[in-house]
Amino acid sequence: MVGYLASEVREAQDRVRTALRNAGYHLPPKRVTVNLAPADIRKFGSGFDLPIAIAVLAAYGYLPQELLERVFLAGELGLDGSIHGIHGVLGMVMEAKRAGCISCIVPFSNVREGAVIQGIKVYGAAHLSEVVDHIISGKELPSVSINIEEIFSAEKIRTILDFADIKGQHMAKRAAEIAAAGMHNLLLGGPPGAGKTMIASRIPGILPPLSMDEALEVSQIHSVAGTLPEEGILTERPFRMPHHTISSVALAGGGTNPRPGEISLAHRGVLYLDELPEFQKDTLEVLREPLEEGEIRISRNSGQYVFPAEFMLVASRNPCQCGYFPDRKRCRCSEYEVRRYLHRISRPLLDRIDLHVEVQQLPYEALVQREQEESTEQIRARVLRAQEIQKKRYHGTGFRFNSELTAAALKQYCPISDAEAQRMKLIYEQKHLTARTYHRLLKVARTIADLEGSERIEQPHLDEAVLYRPAENLSS
Repeated sequence: MVGYLASEVREAQDRVRTALRNAGYHLPPKRVTVNLAPADIRKFGSGFDLPIAIAVLAAYGYLPQELLERVFLAGELGLDGSIHGIHGVLGMVMEAKRAGCISCIVPFSNVREGAVIQGIKVYGAAHLSEVVDHIISGKELPSVSINIEEIFSAEKIRTILDFADIKGQHMAKRAAEIAAAGMHNLLLGGPPGAGKTMIASRIPGILPPLSMDEALEVSQIHSVAGTLPEEGILTERPFRMPHHTISSVALAGGGTNPRPGEISLAHRGVLYLDELPEFQKDTLEVLREPLEEGEIRISRNSGQYVFPAEFMLVASRNPCQCGYFPDRKRCRCSEYEVRRYLHRISRPLLDRIDLHVEVQQLPYEALVQREQEESTEQIRARVLRAQEIQKKRYHGTGFRFNSELTAAALKQYCPISDAEAQRMKLIYEQKHLTARTYHRLLKVARTIADLEGSERIEQPHLDEAVLYRPAENLSS
């Protein structure tokens, strides 16, 4: 076997030889060369086993080669000839269709995943002999028919966490609504038990459902990572919540054989980082590029890999190591320890977070009050209206949400009057804003205006946007 192979691909020669023998196919003692071209691209994974086995059988004359034209095969072989599931079938079938293949034969456990792609026949096989019989005699293999349009047009009962469960915390819930409407990044601060995680976990419920194209895009990423549900396609926006001990490679993606990380698995959804200062500093810094570019580039000797990473970052933090600063009745942290704790979050990363809000500890009266809070459905309705306004405004421009606007686009879509410009100048100087945070403040104000149904950014919108910027940088 030749062609720049990873170890698991090179080992395929032993798996294939043994599987063919145990499946009843006698191979005369001849030298067989399997060339996996092109030679300058590294091949990895166990999905080459099945196509190699079928190609060898065709070379020995067991199968007519003309029957293999425009047929795509992928799967891992067991030593007894059984075919095991692999990762990435959704993307493989998609590319097979683009290449003009008329049918695909994949492991039976992956057939539903492959059937998500419309316009190409996808068969599932559990054993090598089934594939041979199918090719020679046309014996039917199991297949699945999935109507994607029906899945996304049907009314689905969404199992979601409800904002109505959260008592009080109106400013934090308002910030979450603004963040969802414009796909802005959000930082929640406050003591333990105040409700930061409750708020963050309910944000996916106020986001619009995935469109069909978005679902295919997100499902392809999860297919490569091996995290697709049994249905074969994701219909809800991802919500990823990695532990603070995660490594930079697991967060960004990579490895010897590069795989998507958590930021790519959160594509088109929410990445929630609980206890942000507890993450390793070098791990957090890998977020800078994807937060700006919407993708992550990973360079290896074998080439450069680009994974999509357009996600909403939601993070939470305690005010100090023990979590109770500035309550000196419970907090024993020194001023130096508080500053040192907050310094774990760098200024460049904080600049990329649009909204900062403190979640205060609730008084007993607010906790037990019986007044009905706003539900997720009510908040989502406002978010959907605001996003529909953005969709119409940015039609044909390449932008989708206010958070994606460039500095040049801000002049066109976020104009302000001379009086408001003077107000912004004062804010810029008093809060020591950077150019990046100034632009992000305007984007937040644009989203607030959209939520209010206003065509222009007005003074109240700017004033509310300023509320979500800290008086000074949190790490200073």
